[in-house]
Amino acid sequence: MARISLGIASSHAPQLATPPEEWGQRAVADRKNTQLIYKGETYTFDELLALRGENFAHEITIEVWKERYARARAGIAKLGEIIRESGVDVLVIVSSDHKETYNDEVLSPFVVYWGDSVAHVPFTQEDLDHFPPGLAIAEVANVPTVATTRETDSDLALHLIAGTRDAGFDPAASQRLPAGKYNDYGIPHGWGYIIQQVLSGEDVPPFVPVFVNTFWQPNPPSARRSYEFGVALGKAIESYPKDIKVGIVASGGLSHFVVDEELDHEFLEALKAKDAETLSSYTDAVLQSGTSELRNWIVVAGALAASNLEAKVVDYIPAYRSEAGTGAGLGFVSWEAPSA
Repeated sequence: MARISLGIASSHAPQLATPPEEWGQRAVADRKNTQLIYKGETYTFDELLALRGENFAHEITIEVWKERYARARAGIAKLGEIIRESGVDVLVIVSSDHKETYNDEVLSPFVVYWGDSVAHVPFTQEDLDHFPPGLAIAEVANVPTVATTRETDSDLALHLIAGTRDAGFDPAASQRLPAGKYNDYGIPHGWGYIIQQVLSGEDVPPFVPVFVNTFWQPNPPSARRSYEFGVALGKAIESYPKDIKVGIVASGGLSHFVVDEELDHEFLEALKAKDAETLSSYTDAVLQSGTSELRNWIVVAGALAASNLEAKVVDYIPAYRSEAGTGAGLGFVSWEAPSA
């Protein structure tokens, strides 16, 4: 039987691949954003600055940015090392689509891709020219330099579709990705980040992409539903008849586009404690904007709930990029056996 032998969770925010001297680029968009979410409330940049601005002048110096960028890159490298040393045969990668792949024609709370491969395609210059401020410089790190075909595990994916369905879920099943925002039929950045940055684009094991609609109304799953889906996903993996080692990965989060260190630390402690009630209790008001990607981590936490794997925080880095406290809480977590 298959066994889950590793869990990984990582933020995939733009600052991870943006030179620290350029972190202010993304703040240009922050200052124009009238829908900044903090503790479930919505603010303009100026309102957020008035509420929190006295706290962050010391956080947005080039010296701090360099130190935190170096730590973030070290965290990414450590997760890649952990995956490679684990010897997993397959990765199940749980992430969220920013309408790069699925759009308003159909939005499902959960999608499992069961094709034999996926395209992984570089951006054209025209694509890059249309990115919002501060994104083009980062997103090139999530794609290869030439079009590449990545191997996926269709047999395991079909088993996961059937197993979660039998547990009371109705995941959408996708055998072919749509053309998507860039008309390339390719895997989007949540998965590309794991492949290109964490695994350096080389010796990538077969994987199963699991999409969670974290961002988009009207049907993002609740925190509790996300956790319960994760439990069902974990049981389905463990019931797969092949003798393989499976790693399960969450890509996205933590708090952003407004950093909330209190929320992030509470969430990380809940992961370490396997605190299902806390992980299931986050409201839809909190799980908005980039912070909505906590749902991906909640799914993975549910999948690992019955395992003996324990969560370890490799690092947590509050990466502020403006005087109002915008930016991203960068988290890097591994779940490994107690003896690891």
